[in-house]
Amino acid sequence: MLRSLDWWTIGIYVALLVFGWISVCGASYTYGDTDIFSLATRSGMQIVWIGTSMVLGFVLIMLDDRFYDTFAYIIYIALLLLLFATIFNPHEIKGSRSWLVLGPLRLQPAEFAKFATALAISKFMSVYGFDIHKWKHFAIATAIILLPMLFIVGQKETGSALVYLSFFLMFYREGMPGSILFTGVAMIIYFVVGVRFEEVMLWDTPTSLGKFVVLLLVQIFTAGMVQAYCRDARQTFRILVSCIGITLLALLFSKFVIPFDIVWVQLALCTAVIGYLLYQWLSTRYLPYILICLFAVGSIFTFYSADYLLNNVLGDHQRTRINVLLGLDEDLRGAGYNVHQSEIAIGSGGLRGKGFLNGTQTKLKFVPEQDTDFIFCTVGEEEGFLGCAAVLLLFLALILRLIKMAERQPFKFGRVYGYCVLSIFLFHLFINVGMVLGLTPVIGIPLPFFSYGGSSLWGFTLLLFIFLRIDAGRNLVRT
Repeated sequence: MLRSLDWWTIGIYVALLVFGWISVCGASYTYGDTDIFSLATRSGMQIVWIGTSMVLGFVLIMLDDRFYDTFAYIIYIALLLLLFATIFNPHEIKGSRSWLVLGPLRLQPAEFAKFATALAISKFMSVYGFDIHKWKHFAIATAIILLPMLFIVGQKETGSALVYLSFFLMFYREGMPGSILFTGVAMIIYFVVGVRFEEVMLWDTPTSLGKFVVLLLVQIFTAGMVQAYCRDARQTFRILVSCIGITLLALLFSKFVIPFDIVWVQLALCTAVIGYLLYQWLSTRYLPYILICLFAVGSIFTFYSADYLLNNVLGDHQRTRINVLLGLDEDLRGAGYNVHQSEIAIGSGGLRGKGFLNGTQTKLKFVPEQDTDFIFCTVGEEEGFLGCAAVLLLFLALILRLIKMAERQPFKFGRVYGYCVLSIFLFHLFINVGMVLGLTPVIGIPLPFFSYGGSSLWGFTLLLFIFLRIDAGRNLVRT
């Protein structure tokens, strides 16, 4: 078994831990400290978390790989109960009830629920007869993911809950129709464009640019899906020419004759397209027509509910962060302060950085959460562009190894679990680095193996080393 271990992945893991400790040390160091290894400092405690993580990894490797398959549901249910109990936790830290306080030790069950959910979904999808194209099977698999999300949202920890959406990348690998993934991306586009340009008027007419663009996209996407799934070029051409032609005529009429809101014309066009698709479905009984019709209706509903979601569902701090990200508010002293200071820190590092423990933005504590959620700015300031590139290349190497390991699994359980691990790492990496650079919303999730803390480090170690053990057993002779 030891010979079958993927030692390249273990080497990358160790390298990330070393880089992570250096970053925690740089982020938490205060001028005048004489002992960075003291347990009274964050850098000293991070050594403890790293040491315990390595012990945990060794234990996980020593267990029989069939243990994870056999007890997948039991582990999942145990973590669900723990998540549910945490909702009623009396300890509230930074507005969140996601932490269990056990004397000097603080644990975040949401970090451990990731590997439990990955095991449960892998167990369910590897059962004989599972077919992701059957709505019943897909609905149960989705419910396995949504249950921990619901409990984590109940803990007021929205950022950690959003991580579970990454499992849909694994669904796509396992055969989920691309239309579902495309629908999710389209909804995000509608939200961003609609909110960002809602107050911008189009060409001196009383028409919101955001609404105009979104409704035009709905028409174009609907026509594209007709071509992709119905293979009817004539209908696609007819829908596109009618929608774009009438919209252009309405725009010219509003600009040069009588100003009016073109959105009403676009809504009428969308209604006509939906009616046409319904007619085609009733005439042919061809299922894709009704599904495309539902996509168009859902798109319009999602767009018009975005404003309600932003102003009535999201919290004030979440709404402010989204407005800052989209450029609607600047707020450099409020919600945009973290991102602004992290951008200054990264930019000040230049090509080679200021050197270990020589960063000014981080040493003077200008960047909040600089040793946890915003630790990547410490890498940029002290190690510069080259250091950031080296860290990202290490993560790229890890991602590529995970893909290779997942694809060589002889059983579906191992492959599905491998892609679950890959999806979680990708989500954390993309969102964390993106929010430090001001490219994604600030949702407060850690950078794997870098951010300070035991819960996240143990959680990522569990994810990775369980997969390493499953992969190591791929060539073993079973008796």
